[in-house]
Amino acid sequence: MSFPEPRPQVPQLPQHLLRSIDCQQGAVRAVRFNADGNYILSCGSDKSLKLWSVSRGTLLKTYSGHGYDVLDADGSFDNSQLCSCSSDKSLILWDVATGQVTRKLRGHAGKVNCVQFNEEASVIFSGSLDGTVRSWDTRSRRFEPIQILDEARDGVSSLKVAQHELLTGSVDGRVRRYDLRKGQLHVDFISSPITCVCFSQDGQCTLSSSLDSTVRLLDKSTGEMLGEYTGHKMKGYKLDCCLSGKDTHVLSCSEDGHVYCWDLVEGSLALKLPVGKAVVQSLSFHPTETRLLTSMEGRVQVWGAEPEEEEEEAIAT
Repeated sequence: MSFPEPRPQVPQLPQHLLRSIDCQQGAVRAVRFNADGNYILSCGSDKSLKLWSVSRGTLLKTYSGHGYDVLDADGSFDNSQLCSCSSDKSLILWDVATGQVTRKLRGHAGKVNCVQFNEEASVIFSGSLDGTVRSWDTRSRRFEPIQILDEARDGVSSLKVAQHELLTGSVDGRVRRYDLRKGQLHVDFISSPITCVCFSQDGQCTLSSSLDSTVRLLDKSTGEMLGEYTGHKMKGYKLDCCLSGKDTHVLSCSEDGHVYCWDLVEGSLALKLPVGKAVVQSLSFHPTETRLLTSMEGRVQVWGAEPEEEEEEAIAT
């Protein structure tokens, strides 16, 4: 009796450079996948937001309207709208197809560091150096925010929205989680300024990176520390962290030109991905595939688990 061969394990980490894109928009401040992972958003210091094809690395559209560096961007669930934020203290809602400005939202007193749609793209959340998070109704013609959250004692550096919860990270060293339905606030104190926050895919944990060169995994409901990940360098830059698609690995940018990937459970370093010789400014993990975006200086890199030729052959067969 012969047993079937064990199925080969799918590689869990993107370690093959599939393409490098010269964005030609100055330094790339942030790089993001859109909702389905087919497109790339790159935020430039030349005041532009650009939309790229992931598979070909070709430029599809340039969105110009900000007065200073574009710092973050997000795409709506149906890919019809984009929102972006800038050092010029404004947010812009864009029509993807035409490239036109749908609305320009002002109200923050400092540069706007982070921006995200809710799941229905009916509300945009923005976090600013002025210490506030503002929520904006995308369907209203009014220009005032529908809510202002001002609990942070310093600049809000990062935010993430998941269903009815909002997670924020601040320079005051606190991770705040708002239950928007119940009107409740939960605060976890981390002694160092927070640079990035995110939810785990299963919604049970929060991940935060801070300027003490540490990424921390916390239990969302209790605030208990589940893991600490170190080895990378994050001392003076606002850099991203994230979880892989199935919550198996923790990833972080680093000032030494690498992306560090740790095993979530063991805490051991699984991969130290060499991107280049400068600071890795931003990263984004594909929503469904083992793909990673990184940005360094004026370029965006697309990484995959397998070299591209093999992928194309697999598709052909």
